[in-house]
Amino acid sequence: MTAVALPPTPRTRVRRVAELASYEQAALYAIVDAAYLCHIAFRDEHGSHCIPTACWRIDGHLYIHGSNGSRMLKQLVNDTDVCVTITHLDGLVLARSAFNHTMNYRSAMVYGRFEKVSDIGQQHAAMDALMEKLAPGRLAQVRGGSAKEYAATTVLRIALDECAVKQRKGGPLDDAGDMAHVVWTGELPFTHGRGAAIADALNTSALPAYAAAWPAESA
Repeated sequence: MTAVALPPTPRTRVRRVAELASYEQAALYAIVDAAYLCHIAFRDEHGSHCIPTACWRIDGHLYIHGSNGSRMLKQLVNDTDVCVTITHLDGLVLARSAFNHTMNYRSAMVYGRFEKVSDIGQQHAAMDALMEKLAPGRLAQVRGGSAKEYAATTVLRIALDECAVKQRKGGPLDDAGDMAHVVWTGELPFTHGRGAAIADALNTSALPAYAAAWPAESA
């Protein structure tokens, strides 16, 4: 399969430690698909804001949703330029020099404007996709959204076509002059483990397969 590249723009071109940058669509999608939260930075008449919210991907768009009364969503439907970020922290990297300590991570930045998903069929499909992302198979078991609930909900999406990925992995990069300094070096990893499902006190149903499998899946 041919790799698809996203040509960098003046906003997405990584200049600091540019060798860690990637503009490949596959790398971007992997970071987005591993995330449950993104942070959306925008500006309104009250100043600048950066708000975390649930996110998911369908094809070439990142989706978010919320109440019609949400200050952020009402601002985003007004053709507001935004920057969306996602970061996964994988480890702390300890070097021989204090100033060479760093972190291993996977991050993505998305620029553009959100658009409202106005078609009711597409809105339903988007919310179904969110449920499947949270717990594959659960959609068929729960009560679906009512017309009133959908009417009170705004679904937005942003195209994943002006984006940049920056990632680091591996051990420390020590300066030659520091190699004689005797100190432990290496990585302190974050495993991002998942715990066993905890039934609600009022639960009356057997543990479903997707909940039983949760601890064994990689985060």
